[in-house]
Amino acid sequence: MERAYKNLGYFFILLVPFVFLGFYKTYFNQFPSFKETTTFIHIHAVIASIWIIMLIAQPILIRNRKNKWHKKVGKISYIVFPLLVLSFIPQMIRLFNSDHPTGLFFPLSDSITLTIFYSLAIYHRKKLSKHMRYMIGTAIVFLSPTLGRIGPFLLGLSDGVTQNILYGIIDLILIGLILYDKKNGKKYQPYLVILAVWIVHQITFNLIF
Repeated sequence: MERAYKNLGYFFILLVPFVFLGFYKTYFNQFPSFKETTTFIHIHAVIASIWIIMLIAQPILIRNRKNKWHKKVGKISYIVFPLLVLSFIPQMIRLFNSDHPTGLFFPLSDSITLTIFYSLAIYHRKKLSKHMRYMIGTAIVFLSPTLGRIGPFLLGLSDGVTQNILYGIIDLILIGLILYDKKNGKKYQPYLVILAVWIVHQITFNLIF
């Protein structure tokens, strides 16, 4: 674990309140009856929660030199990640058959973006610096469904304004990480790839909507 990233797992914990706020109105607010929630949504919520817990745990395990456990959890991700991507499919089908099929863009783009970054992280699993940065990329993807809901549901912003604010936040995070790595002589190239993917994401969104 690079010294500058030793507390990465604790930063990932910030995803937890974002998830709660983002999904409060559409999911957590229905507790305990969950009358308006389907089984597929519950399955997606459970798998996504497991994935976030794994994201938090992995850098903490490395920080505490629990390399064997890190590898075991990494192998479990070979099962959890495909299940996570598959859990998007029911929502995609529902949106495709709805009156607003353009909404399909969000789960489809999130699953594609996650797959790109996770695949690159696994491909570079023996090169820790690249592996870690692409896994950070997968964590950033979770800002999309969380902040993307906080804007319209809690702040009363339109979907378009919310999404472009989200892109601005993600771009600033990635530019900050690039400058930070460049200043410290680290290999920041994975962040350039991640940023390029998000730029394509933003262009596609604005072309569709």
